[in-house]
Amino acid sequence: MVRRFDPARPVPEEVVRDLLGLAVRAPSAGFSQGWDFVVLLDPADRARFWGAASGGGPGDAWLRGVSAAPALVLCLSDPDAYLDRYAEPDKGWVDRSPDRWPVPYWDTDTAMAAMVLLLGAEDAGLGALFFGVPAPRHDAVREALGIPAGRRLVGVVALGHEAVRTSGSARTRARRPLADVVHLGRFGVSVRP
Repeated sequence: MVRRFDPARPVPEEVVRDLLGLAVRAPSAGFSQGWDFVVLLDPADRARFWGAASGGGPGDAWLRGVSAAPALVLCLSDPDAYLDRYAEPDKGWVDRSPDRWPVPYWDTDTAMAAMVLLLGAEDAGLGALFFGVPAPRHDAVREALGIPAGRRLVGVVALGHEAVRTSGSARTRARRPLADVVHLGRFGVSVRP
């Protein structure tokens, strides 16, 4: 994950389109495809997003680094697409109740699409970061960018070329070993190192 971007190196629109072409190949429950992506390449659009997302307050080092990204992709989920799909005859949940969903797959599937976008960015030689918008700022972002009220803002992918890295968690923290995170048969039975 890149947290500092070089603002002098843009990301061509065609590259973003190709990355989104990969993202929409992600799996989705019932092939609902309940996602939308708002792409911000224009500096004025990105400034409008950052103003709404941050509340216009003074930026810290994280915000200064990430807001330099020349491309932002807002990843939105559409719960109604899933509720409608699962009310179709082949699924049979005619009540459209979100209570049938212990996990909100509209958000999960959108996050998977974002992950495909992140992996594609890596393959394209770009730096990328998935980040969230503070919950109290969601309505302001929706209003600033004309996003319908029924869409959920799952996260944002910043795209660009990495600026010189001077610090970061990946430099100071090791990945957890597989033996600590993979459990065979039941929780607590680890794989061999």
